[in-house]
Order: sequence, then C-alpha cells, then structure tokens
Amino acid sequence: MKSPSSWIWVFKKKNSFSDGVQGKSGGLKMKQLSFMGVVCTVMLFIVYRTTNYQYQAYKMEEKLHPFNQEILVASRKLDGLPRGIVQARSDLEPRPLWLTSSKLKVDYSNRNLLAIAVGIKQKDSVDDIVQKFLPENFTVVLFHYDGNVKGWWDLEWSNEAIHIVARNQTKWWFAKRFLHPDIVSIYDYIFLWDEDLGVDDFHPGRYLDIVKEAGLEISQPALHPNSSDIHHRITVRAKKKRFHRRVYDSRGSVKCTEQSQGPPCTGFVEGMAPVFSRSAWHCTWHLIQNDLVHGWGLDMKLGYCAQGDRTKNVGVVDSEFIVHKGIQSLGGGDMSERMVSDSKKSSKKRVASNHDGRTEIRRQSTREFTVFKERWNRAVEEDTKWIDPYKSDQRRRKKQRLRNDH
Repeated sequence: MKSPSSWIWVFKKKNSFSDGVQGKSGGLKMKQLSFMGVVCTVMLFIVYRTTNYQYQAYKMEEKLHPFNQEILVASRKLDGLPRGIVQARSDLEPRPLWLTSSKLKVDYSNRNLLAIAVGIKQKDSVDDIVQKFLPENFTVVLFHYDGNVKGWWDLEWSNEAIHIVARNQTKWWFAKRFLHPDIVSIYDYIFLWDEDLGVDDFHPGRYLDIVKEAGLEISQPALHPNSSDIHHRITVRAKKKRFHRRVYDSRGSVKCTEQSQGPPCTGFVEGMAPVFSRSAWHCTWHLIQNDLVHGWGLDMKLGYCAQGDRTKNVGVVDSEFIVHKGIQSLGGGDMSERMVSDSKKSSKKRVASNHDGRTEIRRQSTREFTVFKERWNRAVEEDTKWIDPYKSDQRRRKKQRLRNDH
C-alpha cells in the first residue's frame, strides 16, 4: 500500500498536467478570438465600402437621370389616396352613358389600334383604310390636322372612331401627346399610318398572323413597286416572299451586302406605315422627341426599340402590301391661305397667301434631322452605362474581315 505522501505526489502531478492542458486551450481560444476580431473588422470595412459605393452610385444616377427623382415626387403626390383606388392606366375605348344588354360584356382582348393623321382631302383614301380595319377588332383614332371634323360625320363608321383635332400638326406630334404607352397598353399592335396609302391588296388580319409567326416587333407592309414615293429599296415588295428582313442592293450611295448589319439594309422600316408591338411602342414613344415633330431620322433608330436583335425583330411583310401615293397635303397651299386674313386689301397679306408652306416644311424637317442626330450623339456620350449593341458587333466583324484579308 502506498504511503500518503506518494498519493499526494500523484495528485499534484495530475493537477499540473491538467493545468498545462488548460493553458494550451486558453491560448488557442485567445488566438481564435483574435482571428474572429480581425475577420469581423474586415467584414465591417467591406460592408462600409460597399454601402458607400452604392450611395455614391445612387447620387451619380440621380444627377444623370433627374427624372427618377421626378417619378418619386410624383408617386408621393398620390399619398392622399388609398393604394387600391389608383388606376395608373387608361385606354381609348368609348364608354356608354347607360348600359344595355348588348353593352354589358365587352371583350378588349386581342385588340389593336389604328391611328392616322388625316385631312378632308384624303377622305376617300382614309375611308378605304378604315373599312379594312374595323372588322378586324381595331380601335380607330383620327388625328385631324386641318380642323375639319364635321366633314366626316356622313361616313357610317365615323361615330365608332375617336376624333382628335389640332390644326397643322404632324402624325408624330399627335402620337407623342395622345398615344402614351399607359393609354394604349391594352392594344397588342399599334398601326401609326399616313393617310395616302392604297390598301386594295392589304388585309390587317392576315398581316398580323404573319407578324406574330415571324416574331416581328416592328414591321410595315411592303410597298408596291409602282408606288410614287419610294425612298429605300428594302420597303419594296418581294413578290415571291411572305416577308423579308433585309435587302441586297449594290446600286446607289448605300451598298447593301451580306456584311450590312444596319439601316436601311436591315432592321429598318420607314415612317409612312409602321406597325409596333405593345413593347416596341413603349420604347418608341420615349424615343419620339416632343419638339421635333416631323420625325426625320427616327426611322433609322427604331431598331433600338425592337426588343432584341433588330436584324430579326424588324421586317417588311410582302404578301400584304400597300401603295404609297406620296401626296404631300400637310402645309399645302390652301392651308397656308387659311393662316392669313381673309382680307385681300393688304398687299403684304396677299404675298403671304401665295407662300409655299411645303418649302418651309422641308427646311424645318432638315433642321430637325440635324438636331435629332446631335441629341442622339450627345446622349450616347453622356450615358456611360449604355452600350450600343450594334457597334461592338461591327467592330468585331471589321477585325475579322481584316484578319481574313491578311
């Protein structure tokens, strides 16, 4: 049997061993705590820098796009209303003053819109167009640029159309003010047409079937080769095709070849009879400049609103074609005469009545075209986040061609 002293020695040895283990674990815990402290400090620093960066980016975005702030302010103006009562959108559908059994249920699905700027001189042409569209579930809006609405009441469909009057204004002026995307949001397709179009070989229902099948967000019916006003070869009808997206033409100043990837060789429709999907119109409405009313240069940029690749989503429908008569009625001689006094006593007024308004319109259109190009270029420079989806492709193709040449 061991003596008490030996037992005490063993007990002390065990205690000293456990103290050593505890000392080591305590040191390890201290190191862990120090490491965690460093990690937390680094994480806090990262969170601070990220938050600060986001704040600075937000302030920069606010400077570049002040309209975001305007939207926020506008939403605050609605704070006095309960949220559920707010109706942010509208449409152009007439509503009855009283309900009858025939009006209780109105189907607004698969609805489309035809909008035309009209003058009384083209009444017969417009009548032919509207007669084609109304049976195909279209709402019709007439923009009267000559102020004459009374002259249309004898047409049997006139009461079904929406009539908007503003003297001497263009199609694009009307569209910017009365076809806001929130107003036309129920319509699948928007036809924004001129009045001088022949539609003997056009059917809107068949046209839309082709557009939907081909996935065309922006389109136009092809022009009959005998049309009196053809500006770009791509708009001319190809007899053996249902639709086409590009043209090959080596004539003229613009050479359209296989390498051509932009307007007017591909991704292009002209301004006389464009057709927009709902999404494409939402973009196009914002592209239309409020003060540049003639729309020159706009057709070259419509491809940016094609909701994707303009070489695929923009096209010309051949099997449903139209005739462009090329009648320049806005700003014609008789309209200019109405802008001056009926009195013929003043020689100065008589000179003004003989003034050619069309000449001034062409000059103004040219000026607006220059302004539009300048605005586009300036917007591209100022918006550092915007990347032109087509310029990069062009650079890549150019480099590839240079490699192939060598």
